[in-house]
Amino acid sequence: MTRPILYHCPDARSLRCLWAVEEAEIEVDLRMLKFPPRAFEPDYRAVNPLMTIPGWVKDGRLMTESAAICERIAEGTPLEVRRDEDDYWDYRNWLHRSDATLTFPLAIMIRYTRVEPEERRLAQAVADYKAFFGGRAKSIEAALADGREWLVADRFTIADIVIGYAAFLATSLGADDVLGEATTAWLARCTERKGFQSARRRQAA
Repeated sequence: MTRPILYHCPDARSLRCLWAVEEAEIEVDLRMLKFPPRAFEPDYRAVNPLMTIPGWVKDGRLMTESAAICERIAEGTPLEVRRDEDDYWDYRNWLHRSDATLTFPLAIMIRYTRVEPEERRLAQAVADYKAFFGGRAKSIEAALADGREWLVADRFTIADIVIGYAAFLATSLGADDVLGEATTAWLARCTERKGFQSARRRQAA
């Protein structure tokens, strides 16, 4: 059986997928790219015309959305929440929230702190979108307020991966001060997991 191919840049959204791969203990052909691919990896356009990462290729089919790729990886494992489980719709909501609500403002922060040349960097935009993220991150704190260990289903799932990545990214951008106490403790549990640690070691190899 041909292994799936995962195109990945260190600590980018594709880390969600590599983390899920390590948690699920599946084999992939990991192909590392320089960030951003549109600037440094012209040959990648033949794989993904959008020039975004992740890129996941399996049986000739390309997937480019990190949460959707995580769903595919998790299928049939304890990392997914099945439709017949009580928390199914909460789980699905977290998957969609991960990018549409939480990672979007962080992407703006990345652009204006790391990607744009110095003369185009916008401190006000960074501050505004940090505050935007902080407001949306309150949803994580509210979910954890009852003392639960993980977001849904009384176990670690890809909901924790996709939302955990957003919180991890926020810390790398200096936005961890907008995370609540319960969120910070939960993020520590996420990043202490063997799967997360293995994914970060693998991307650095």
